[in-house]
Amino acid sequence: MIGLKDIQEAALVVETFVRPTPHIYSYTLSQLMDRQIYLKPENLQRTGSFKLRGACNRMVSLTPQEKAAGVVAASAGNHAQGVALAAQLLGVGATIVMPEETPLNKVERTRSFGPTVILKGSSLDEALAVAREESARHGLTFIHGYDDPKIIAGQGTVGIEILRDLPDCDTVVVPVGGGGLAAGVALAVKSQKPGIRVVGVQASGCPSTVRALAAGHPVSVENPRTIADGIRVSRVGDAPFEILRHHLDDMVLVDDEEISRAIVVLMEKSKLVVEAAGAVGVAALLSDKIPHMAGVMSVVLSGGNIDTNFFIRMLERGLTHEGRLILLRVSIVDKPGQLAKVLGILAETGANVLDVKHYRAGWQLPLEGTELEILLETRDPGHGSMIVERLRLQGYPVRIPEGVA
Repeated sequence: MIGLKDIQEAALVVETFVRPTPHIYSYTLSQLMDRQIYLKPENLQRTGSFKLRGACNRMVSLTPQEKAAGVVAASAGNHAQGVALAAQLLGVGATIVMPEETPLNKVERTRSFGPTVILKGSSLDEALAVAREESARHGLTFIHGYDDPKIIAGQGTVGIEILRDLPDCDTVVVPVGGGGLAAGVALAVKSQKPGIRVVGVQASGCPSTVRALAAGHPVSVENPRTIADGIRVSRVGDAPFEILRHHLDDMVLVDDEEISRAIVVLMEKSKLVVEAAGAVGVAALLSDKIPHMAGVMSVVLSGGNIDTNFFIRMLERGLTHEGRLILLRVSIVDKPGQLAKVLGILAETGANVLDVKHYRAGWQLPLEGTELEILLETRDPGHGSMIVERLRLQGYPVRIPEGVA
């Protein structure tokens, strides 16, 4: 077990390599929740996440012999980049094992820091096994992503910064995956301010810590599924769990729809690009899953390494969820001018037409009929409902595909 002293010593190490992230006051969330809410944007770190903190703290502790031999780690994203950059900064050779299906941009980003990258294994668990083999075969020091005291202490420096910036903070909300960040933050803030409340947030598709706390020991979640790949860890670490069971006040679960909405809100209102795992704290707030209490809250945004194409899909999904994108299927008579009439009605309602598809063939269509598929941008759900009602009053059958709006 580690203590506050270990985290304070880690802070002296980490400050040499990692810039402290400033708290950003969220007017949107503060007004919504009727309290002072600040965002801790670890997505602004050089590698796009908090992981560099723990990696630097762990690798500074290497012996001269271990530094000469090099290190090895397994990761599909943030930990890979953290270890790679830490190795570059410290002049240590590094080997990173990544699953074969890791997105190319993450692989190239990791390679840009200079390590040897091995693509092997169909999953993170298989990549971990390969990393262990590389460690044994070549005498490399294995750098675990979260189940290591030095890693936990390094991540705990986030908690040191929280109370340094917000001494009146009474609630900290933090994502939970393997548990290293949450354990370090909880230990750091609780050791300095015992009355502070620490709330962990996980994706409902991978509730490994929730189940572990209920069982009294770490348990594995089979076939975890969530868009929050950064916290899609099937089993919480042993060392983090021992800290969390004593210092975590509550655990909250959010689903993928709630996470996608949070990504959109952070981008629109705070101008922050945050990955799914990093947005779970805000998702919990927007979904009203954290009790309303007066005071000051810090919400940790753990990372921002999100694939561009995936980010675009998340924005579309979030806008659809909020009723600002709507897909309509409108049946019309197959006669000249009918499309123009429908578009004219849409123009009168103030809707922005993003795409139109005109189907004139299909076994479900009547012989004299055709169907329009129209993607619209609306102001809010009420605007969408008004558009549908206006079209129906004009005699146009309208349906909204299930699951689209």
